[in-house]
Amino acid sequence: MPGAQSRQDGQAAATSRSATLPLNAQTERLCNKTSICSRSYFVVVMVFFHVYIINVIALLFYVHYSSGQEDDSRSRDSQDTDHSRITSRDALSKVEYQRDFSLPRIEGIRVGHVQKVSLTAGKDHLMRTLSMKPLLFEIPEFLSEDECQVVMQLAQLKGLMESQLMVQGDHEELVKELNLSPEEIFNLLDINQDGQLQHTEILTHSRVRDGIWLTPDILREIYAGLKADINGDGLLSIEEFRLLSSDAFQRFLQQQGVKKSQLVRNSRHTWLYQGEGAHKVLQDIKERVIRLTRLPPALVDLSEPLQVVRYEEGGHYHAHHDSGPVYPETACTHTRLAANTSTPFETSCRYITVLFYLNSVEGGGETAFPVADNRTYDEVSLIQNDVDLLDTRRNCDKSNLRVKPSKGMAVFWYNYLSDGKGWVGEQDEYALHGGCVVTHGTKWVANKWINIDPDYQRQARYQQLVSQQPEHSDDDSSTASPDTHSSNIHQDL
Repeated sequence: MPGAQSRQDGQAAATSRSATLPLNAQTERLCNKTSICSRSYFVVVMVFFHVYIINVIALLFYVHYSSGQEDDSRSRDSQDTDHSRITSRDALSKVEYQRDFSLPRIEGIRVGHVQKVSLTAGKDHLMRTLSMKPLLFEIPEFLSEDECQVVMQLAQLKGLMESQLMVQGDHEELVKELNLSPEEIFNLLDINQDGQLQHTEILTHSRVRDGIWLTPDILREIYAGLKADINGDGLLSIEEFRLLSSDAFQRFLQQQGVKKSQLVRNSRHTWLYQGEGAHKVLQDIKERVIRLTRLPPALVDLSEPLQVVRYEEGGHYHAHHDSGPVYPETACTHTRLAANTSTPFETSCRYITVLFYLNSVEGGGETAFPVADNRTYDEVSLIQNDVDLLDTRRNCDKSNLRVKPSKGMAVFWYNYLSDGKGWVGEQDEYALHGGCVVTHGTKWVANKWINIDPDYQRQARYQQLVSQQPEHSDDDSSTASPDTHSSNIHQDL
């Protein structure tokens, strides 16, 4: 219908024109129509209009910012979930903890001194001091025969793995990271600074990172194979040293084929969890260790699981320290999450070692302390005239102290001195020890290490961080199993 359509178009055009008229024009028309227009009325209309517009704008802003805050809140919640550990660590790193706690330390009195210790209800054990340097004790009948049997059976059920320490694959990378030149490495090895490397100087340092045990005889074989000693004087000059790569010795031995007798250690081991839900015998052993060391349960709980080790006939472990020295650029492995900065150097900070003998060995297998109660300690003097006191396959009989395995007996010692203020001090170099070669039968032992960071602030931050983590109901302890961690969280030094 053309007429109707025309009328509708006309009405729409009129409406559109009315909507686009200026406000004053609309007011003027209104005033003309009603005849009540005045200045006061105009002012009232304008005020009302502006108030209305302001309210609308305010409402829009409110809706916008409410929605934004809700989105931001959800975003922050998500980020908090994803980065809670990092946030906690950063926050805790700024917290300074006052040292209001001192580590108890048992007095040795003198070698041979016997004192009573209460480890189980209604029974006292006798503890005898074996040496003062390191502070070393033995406790007969710490474990019953049945408990020894249970621990060995649990270890076998879990399965034991090779304990051998082969060459570390990142040796070259570490040298590059430190940016050491051949001359700098040579000067580090050249202890007496005579410009020549003797066998003893190389042997003293060559076992720090590799798992192959070098002897003077093997070193001569390597020299010949690599044609390293060009003039044949048995020494390496700086010119000869420059021709060798940093892992030339290890590569040569691997190509020749490494025997188990050439490894730092020859044994098999596993780790047994001692926390909530563990076998009662394992929990009882942990409680006894707490009473023996007189340390807070939290420190023991946050330490490593129980390590069980089996040495077959011919098995050994050359002399070593359970813990390394801690320098400013070195971090403890167990508290690395609480460290403020990353470092390429990590070491196991095992304040105390408790060693349990699970059986009596038919022949050999003693625990040797080569320099126990020596008047002095000199790392270079450990190798004299081709006699290596660290070699437990050849020279265990030359150690100052040897402890014969006796079923159920425990020995424990401090790997660090006191700092004189109630905390962990420097490494006790006299705590050097090793497992003599087993000549007959099999040797079973278990190790309980208690980890404490010499840096009190790091240890406190670590304990605070762990306390904030959710509890786990599975069989994972608060410290990850050493065998499953890519960086070998608990190094067998």
